[in-house]
Amino acid sequence: MAMLTVRNLPDEVHRALRVRAAHHGRSTEAEVREILANAVKPEERVRMGDALAALGREIGLTNKDFDVFDRVKDKTPAEPVGFE
Repeated sequence: MAMLTVRNLPDEVHRALRVRAAHHGRSTEAEVREILANAVKPEERVRMGDALAALGREIGLTNKDFDVFDRVKDKTPAEPVGFE
């Protein structure tokens, strides 16, 4: 796991972090990790599965539309790789 050092952090910011961490029942370090995670990976971000599901609903796909994949899928077992 990566480490991060923040230099020249103003005292009032550090104090506010400590207060915020105590309010949430976390260490200051855990609070900073939470803040950073929320900043770069917000809950509102688009997730691929959600986007594909929404697209399917939008164009009206149903489970019956996927039956064709079962019919045309090659069911032949794959041959193992040979290194001769």
